[in-house]
Amino acid sequence: MGISHYIKVIGRGKDGARPLTREQAADLFGQLLDGSVTDLEVGGFCLAMRIKGETAEEMAGFLDATHQRLHRLPDNGLTTVVLPSYNGARKLPVLTPLLALLLARQGAAVLVHGCATEDRRATSEAVFAALGIHATNTHTTRALTAGQPAFVPTEQLHPGLKRLLDVRRAVGLRNPAHSLVKLMNPCAGRALVVGSYTHPEYAVSMANTFALTGAHALLLRGTEGEPVADARRTPQMEAFRHGQRHLLQAAQDGPLASLPDLPREVDAASTAAYIRSVLDGQRPVPVPIALQVEHILQEVRCQSTTQTAETTATPEVSPP
Repeated sequence: MGISHYIKVIGRGKDGARPLTREQAADLFGQLLDGSVTDLEVGGFCLAMRIKGETAEEMAGFLDATHQRLHRLPDNGLTTVVLPSYNGARKLPVLTPLLALLLARQGAAVLVHGCATEDRRATSEAVFAALGIHATNTHTTRALTAGQPAFVPTEQLHPGLKRLLDVRRAVGLRNPAHSLVKLMNPCAGRALVVGSYTHPEYAVSMANTFALTGAHALLLRGTEGEPVADARRTPQMEAFRHGQRHLLQAAQDGPLASLPDLPREVDAASTAAYIRSVLDGQRPVPVPIALQVEHILQEVRCQSTTQTAETTATPEVSPP
């Protein structure tokens, strides 16, 4: 059918464009994921949305289409912690693998998914490989178990989603797929999605989407776009429980009393060596990351307890 009629709605500039309904957005994004539209239409959509910006209704529709098509990991009966890792290291080491391994060490099932979206950045996948942890194949893997971390490349979840992310390499601009991957749940069962943002406007849009979709999530300003707290300064952290927003951690104010002992180089090998030293107890866990681990584990317990209570609740019997 094509998406040109949708592009006419969203592509009239910042002031003339109109938002799509959730249903329209789902239809549009589904066609993009299925690869049933032309390259010109894909480019038109990406540029139009970059100028207009996404509404929460549109992002919810994009998520609806994505969740219908993802090759999800099997339900493990647990609450899996989901860490979307797409930005990589720029000036600071990418410590998303450290966060994943610390959570797994505390008994959590942890899924990291991602791919390189920019050249010349060390990625979580490369750091995991340097640690001897290689990518998981979603087509053959069993359900993740407690205490197990896994990394899944985006193209295994859905190749069409990877194609949309790769548009950035051609046009140099992000598109809605870059926000969507930080919001989606790649698990068939319960999950706690750890969403992160770099700019304040994305904090607002991501929070609105989590609220609209009734998500279970944790939201923070991550390290250069990664879902791990900045090791130098504790950011604000918020939880979403069935879409309801709760403040977990206030942002650290004032000057820094000291700086953590981070590696000077941000390449995969240096980062992996640093992570090993933290896990072995030779270096301390940075305080902001330790706090994030505590908050995530608390939210996992909260979600699991709520699910158990809902499952075991005795239905009321109406009197005769």
